[in-house]
Amino acid sequence: MMATSLIFLPLILLISLPVSISQTSSNNARDCNGIFITYDYNSGFPIPPTVLASESNNQAYNFRSTLTILNNIPDELKSWKVFVGFQHREFLVSASQAVLADGTTLPGDVGNGTVFAGFPTTDLKSAIQTAGDVNQMEARIKLVGTQYGVASPAVPLPSSISLANDGFLCPTSISQGNRTRVCCVKDPSAKSNITASEEIQPRQEGDLTIMYDVTSSSESNYWAQVTISNNNHTSRLDNWQLSWEWMRDEFIYSMKGAYPTVVDTGDCIFGKQGEYYKGMDFSKALNCEKRPTIIDLPLEKTNDTTLGMVPFCCRNGTILPPFMDASKSKSAFVMQVYKMSPDLNMSVIHPPQNWKINGTYSLGYLCGPPVRVSPSLFPNPAGLSSDTAAVASWQVTCNISISTLKKPKCCVSFSAFFNDSVVPCNTCACGCNTSPSNVCSATEPPLLLPSEALLVPFDNRTEMAKDFNKRRDLPNPLPCGDNCGVSINWHLLSDFRGGWTARVTLFNWGDTHIVDWFAAVQLDKAIEGFEKAYSFNGTIMPDTNNTIFIQGFSGLTYLLAERRGNNPRKDPPVPGTEQSVISFTKKTTPGIDVGAGDGFPNKIYFNGEECSLPVILPSGCNRRVPLASSAFTLLLTMLVLMVLQLSLWLEI
Repeated sequence: MMATSLIFLPLILLISLPVSISQTSSNNARDCNGIFITYDYNSGFPIPPTVLASESNNQAYNFRSTLTILNNIPDELKSWKVFVGFQHREFLVSASQAVLADGTTLPGDVGNGTVFAGFPTTDLKSAIQTAGDVNQMEARIKLVGTQYGVASPAVPLPSSISLANDGFLCPTSISQGNRTRVCCVKDPSAKSNITASEEIQPRQEGDLTIMYDVTSSSESNYWAQVTISNNNHTSRLDNWQLSWEWMRDEFIYSMKGAYPTVVDTGDCIFGKQGEYYKGMDFSKALNCEKRPTIIDLPLEKTNDTTLGMVPFCCRNGTILPPFMDASKSKSAFVMQVYKMSPDLNMSVIHPPQNWKINGTYSLGYLCGPPVRVSPSLFPNPAGLSSDTAAVASWQVTCNISISTLKKPKCCVSFSAFFNDSVVPCNTCACGCNTSPSNVCSATEPPLLLPSEALLVPFDNRTEMAKDFNKRRDLPNPLPCGDNCGVSINWHLLSDFRGGWTARVTLFNWGDTHIVDWFAAVQLDKAIEGFEKAYSFNGTIMPDTNNTIFIQGFSGLTYLLAERRGNNPRKDPPVPGTEQSVISFTKKTTPGIDVGAGDGFPNKIYFNGEECSLPVILPSGCNRRVPLASSAFTLLLTMLVLMVLQLSLWLEI
């Protein structure tokens, strides 16, 4: 039996090999039993300004290309997305029948590659469903833009193209002549809960999701509810701003629960909307911009019968993590949208595209195109036990975009009972002051500090730092400050046979109070020993095995702003502070070496921002003591308590 198998093995390989090659390398769409994608360079010419021959790489050229997606699989391709690896500093001016999946509005820079998504046709039917009608199976995207450095007869083709939908395998694309092509086939190991007969797609998970629910519809207009939901346990939005792009000349007539940043109907009055709706009083409309920007309403508008009365509205643009407060992890508003011809039919609704959302101190988000999902269900307005379904629903999924160029807004200092010095925040941890009052070095490491220096602003620490480091040669100029609005001190308070304790202190150096603050502390080797946070509400986060989520108790959710000293002529400003001791047991973490590093955080997040951590740890010989505290511990604790008492007295 074994010998027979070996005899037929080469024959099997010879039979299967041409089939595999035909799926990936053929230039004929008929040979691809998958999704056949082509990028064809059509034409181009040099455009001004003309550069010197020695700088030919900077010469700009017009390019016109066609991106084609053909569905040759048995099922419908839902919400197609295609990656094009542009590599010649391309600047895309227009793309017919498509939008950029990350929400970027054209014209825009796509030189590092981009993902296209279909619009207004998002799905591609199969040959089986259409009896081979290519018009329904295929999407043809006409691209016009600018590229640099590739002159005729050379051809500016992308480095690669591929299908960006989940559940498909794409080999390396092949470029030949004026064309780049690839045949992407279904991944046999991928599981999908979409069937060929479904008209909608399952809801997706993301750091943040936006629902666009149409609640009522008529021939000329419809009402939509927009709901923003934060699904990330360590991120938040403050003063959120939401924008999108109307693709069919729609405009916003009225709104409740939010408001546009600009009330402007000029584009309607002098545009095609004014020509069609001649009897409409556009002074009562809200916004006719192609790309409106929407903001939340203040808290006092919650029960306003004209502007408020929408669940989850009117919170000054604050959206908290669901783990902190699920009731405050959403924001919602409703709006009345008017349509234009040829969409004047109650069943014709096109959601806006190119969604973007950001906040004052929030992380950046990249949002995908809206995807048609099952209609959302809302509580019956009459108070009955039944639910009311939306007319139609779309979901926009957004994920946090981590930029390596973005500076933190918070930093951490380390200290311990076995060392009298504090390892301060890193030099320029949150960026360097472009015009400092004194010349300083952005590259020198920070100087070790005495404990009392943590309670004064950086500009007032100079003499303390010099005196504390007088036995060493000081750099000239001295290192710059951290320039962070919030700093956190993590102090090892004790280390004994059965457990250990740490004390965390928050400092607000800004001029505004921080409301509903929270922090997340990642301790990879110590989390299993967590027992309790005494002055904070501390809990191990769900779905993690290394992070403690801490926030203020009820009534202590404000981290007060920096204030002037008692005698402004002599006393430096005083930061707002919050402090708590956190206890750990060693019963569940045998072998832990607290002082050597296991008792210090791997990461700390404050209000969703990852803080800058020191690059060194406190050093010391006798790291374990029975249950002792050094003079540093007593001093800093007493100082913080004095600041807290004084702050409370001033509030009264």
